[in-house]
Amino acid sequence: MTVAIIRFGGSNCDRDAERALAHLEIDAEIVWHEDGLPEDVTGVVLPGGFSYGDYLRAGAMAARSPIMAEVRTAAANGVPVLGVCNGAQVGCESGLTEGAFTTNESARFQCEHVSLRVERADTPWTAAYEEGEVIEIPIAHGEGRYEIDDDRLAELEAAGRILFRYCDENGDSTPEANPNGSKHAVAGILGDRDSVAVLMPHPERATLPDVGPTDGQGILRGLEQ
Repeated sequence: MTVAIIRFGGSNCDRDAERALAHLEIDAEIVWHEDGLPEDVTGVVLPGGFSYGDYLRAGAMAARSPIMAEVRTAAANGVPVLGVCNGAQVGCESGLTEGAFTTNESARFQCEHVSLRVERADTPWTAAYEEGEVIEIPIAHGEGRYEIDDDRLAELEAAGRILFRYCDENGDSTPEANPNGSKHAVAGILGDRDSVAVLMPHPERATLPDVGPTDGQGILRGLEQ
C-alpha cells in the first residue's frame, strides 16, 4: 500500500514530494502516468512542475492523460488526492476541484515564502493546525491566480470548501499579502470530498527541517489516512 506521486512529462517536484513523504515515514513511489495507478494505491499526489511545458495552458494536457480518469475514480472512492502547484492546475482542469488557475496579476513568475491562513481545521489536510492559524509555505509559480465566477465562489465559501487563504503575518487577507491576485485570496480549495485538495503553495518544500520551515508537514499528513 503506497502513495502514488504521478510524474507527467515536465513534472519537476515529484522527487521533492517523494523525499518529503519519506521524511514523514509515509510510503510513496513515483508513478509514470502511462503506467496507471497501482492497485494498492492509498493516496495520490499530483506534483508541481510544468507538465507538457504548460502548452495550451497550465495543467490542460496532463488533465487529459488517461491516468486522470483513474485518479477521479480513486478520489470518488475516498482515496486522498493532493494537487500542488502544477498539480493544482491539473486538478482543476480535470474536474477534481472547481475554478481555474491563471496568469499571476503581476504577469511574472513569483518564488517566495508566503503566509497562509487555515480556514478549516477539520479536514485531513489541516488537522495538525488550528482554525485561523497562520503558517508559512513557499510558492513558485507563474499561473497561480485562482479564478472562478462570483456566484460559484460564494457557494464554495458557504460549503466550507476554501482550505487556505493568503494573508499577512497577523492573519489578515490584505491585497499586499495576496502574491498573485487570487480571487478572495484563495490559496487552496477542497473537492466534493474533504479528502481531495489542491493548493498553489508547496508543502513539500516546507517539510525538511534541514532546509527551512516545516509548516508543510501537517498538509502532507493528510495522505496518511
